Amino acid sequence: MSESKSFEEKLQQLETIVSQLEKGDRPLEGALTDFKNGVELVKELQTTLKNAENTLAKVMDDNDNLTDLELTND
Repeated sequence: MSESKSFEEKLQQLETIVSQLEKGDRPLEGALTDFKNGVELVKELQTTLKNAENTLAKVMDDNDNLTDLELTND
């Protein structure tokens, strides 16, 4: 749907869709299309965030290998 857009652009598009749906002045067919597009954007944004989280949970060791970051409860 919007693979070429950045995370920020997708988020802005989602915010616009939510704002339009909250107004409640869209015809039903248009609102349903907007809702479907919004759901797809949410899925894409969640995937991007999960991938970023997985990347941040890894660190480079002394041999330049990625290893899992171990968090301690100090």
